[in-house]
Amino acid sequence: MFKALNTVGKYILLMKRAFARPERVRMYFKQFIKEVDQLGVSSIGIVLLISFFIGAVITIQIKYNIESPWMPRWTVGYVTREIMLLEFSSSIMCLILAGKVGSNITSELGTMRVTQQIDALETMGVNSASYLIFPKIIAMVTFIPILVTFSIFAGIIGAFATCWFGGIMMATDLEYGLQYMFQEWFIWCGIIKSLFFAFIIATVSAYFGYNVEGGSIEVGKASTDSVVMSSVLILFADLILTKLLT
Repeated sequence: MFKALNTVGKYILLMKRAFARPERVRMYFKQFIKEVDQLGVSSIGIVLLISFFIGAVITIQIKYNIESPWMPRWTVGYVTREIMLLEFSSSIMCLILAGKVGSNITSELGTMRVTQQIDALETMGVNSASYLIFPKIIAMVTFIPILVTFSIFAGIIGAFATCWFGGIMMATDLEYGLQYMFQEWFIWCGIIKSLFFAFIIATVSAYFGYNVEGGSIEVGKASTDSVVMSSVLILFADLILTKLLT
């Protein structure tokens, strides 16, 4: 219990340093652009690929497992849309990004810590927590909603692909189900949740990387711990946000 409280206290103090007023805005802006490219743009490919195949698989599974003469054929499109909007494109995709992006952040900061690069920044009078962590947080919060939007579109295209090339059902039936009782708020729910998840991934991963003590083995362990903790917190936040938003 004491260890957990100590960890929370160190996390809060680190975030207080990270959100301190920047010394040079131009320098932080350059770092922000770099992080957007490294953490966000580089993740577009895997997001599109996974979302495309998940959309296709969901459509196939629903078509063959809930097929009934009493159920309209457009139900497949309706259920696929709800799964993609409410859970997969926001929550599950952020769990995947916690493994890819979160481990990247932790290993980068951990390597800088064990090679004393962070100590060198502190010696030069630079607020290392703010300079290294703040641009990562802003980049993640800015770009994750864009990735969620890409994920939604890729999943829908994957669903249509099963109709066009797999021939499991008529594309017109799928299209009607995707449009049936559509609520724009569900898209905003996914985007709002992704903002919280992005903050969790960036800050938790940065905390574990920034506070690494030891050598390369500890960096690897910190990367694993950050992914596990980020995933647990994302699931917990998903439970609360789903209750509040829907």
